[in-house]
Amino acid sequence: MRNFSPSPIEMLHSLWRNRGLISSLIKREVVGRYRGSFMGILWSFFNPVFMLAVYTFVFSVVFEARWRGGSDSKTEFALILFAGMVVFNLFAECANRSPGLILSNVNYVKKIIFPLEILPVVALGAAAFHLLVSVLVWLLFHVLFFGMPHLTLLLLPFILLPLMLFTLGIAWLLASLGVYLRDVGQIVGVATTALLFLSPIFYPVSALPENYQTLLHFNPLTLVIEQTRQVLISGTMPNIKLWGLYLIGSSTVAWFGFAWFQRTRRGFADVL
Repeated sequence: MRNFSPSPIEMLHSLWRNRGLISSLIKREVVGRYRGSFMGILWSFFNPVFMLAVYTFVFSVVFEARWRGGSDSKTEFALILFAGMVVFNLFAECANRSPGLILSNVNYVKKIIFPLEILPVVALGAAAFHLLVSVLVWLLFHVLFFGMPHLTLLLLPFILLPLMLFTLGIAWLLASLGVYLRDVGQIVGVATTALLFLSPIFYPVSALPENYQTLLHFNPLTLVIEQTRQVLISGTMPNIKLWGLYLIGSSTVAWFGFAWFQRTRRGFADVL
C-alpha cells in the first residue's frame, strides 16, 4: 500500500509538484461554474455588485443601521460591510464545499496517481478568484464615490495569507471527514450561517459589551476582518505582532489538516 507522508515538507512539495495541475483545475472550476450561462464569467463580477446593493439597502435603509465611528453615508457603510463579507465568503465557500470534494470526485479516488490532496487547494483557488473580483468591485465603488483608497490597500494579500492557510487546513480536514461522516456537510452549513452573524461583519467589535468582545476574538475570522478594514478603509497599519501570531497558528492548522487528510485517505476507496 502506498505511503502518504503527513509531513509539512511533503505538504509544500505537493503544492509545488502539482502546481500546473492545480492551475488547470482552478481555471476549469471557475469557467465551468458559469458555462452555459448567457453572460458567462461576467456573473463573477455582477454577483458581488448585486450583493453589495442588497446589503446596502437592507441594513442602511430598512434597518437604518450606522457604523459606529463612521459617517452617515450609506455608501461608506456598504463598503465597510462589503469588506467584511469578502473575507467571510472566502472561508464560507471553501468550508461549505469541502465535505463533498472527495464524494463528488470518486473517479479520482480510484486513480492511484492522482494527488487527492490538491482538491481542497483547487477549491481555495476558485474562492480566491471570486475574492479578487469582489475586491475589484470594492475598489471600483471606492474610486467612484470617495476617490483613490489608501496605499495600505497593497497590504491586503499579506493580511489574507493567514486566513487562506487556516481555510486550507479546515478544507483538508472537512474533505476527509465528509467521506466517513455524511452529516458533516449539513453541520458545516449551519455552522457557517451562525459564523456569519458571530463575526464582526455587520457590526464593529467595539459595539459589543467588553466581555463579549473577548469572546468574539476567539473567532478565527475576527482579526482578519478587522485588519482588512484597517488597510482598506482606515488606511492604518495592522498590528504586526498579532498578524505574526495568526500566521503561525494558521500554518499549524494547515499542517494539521494536511496530516489528517494524509492519514485517513487510505480508507477512502473502501468507504466509497
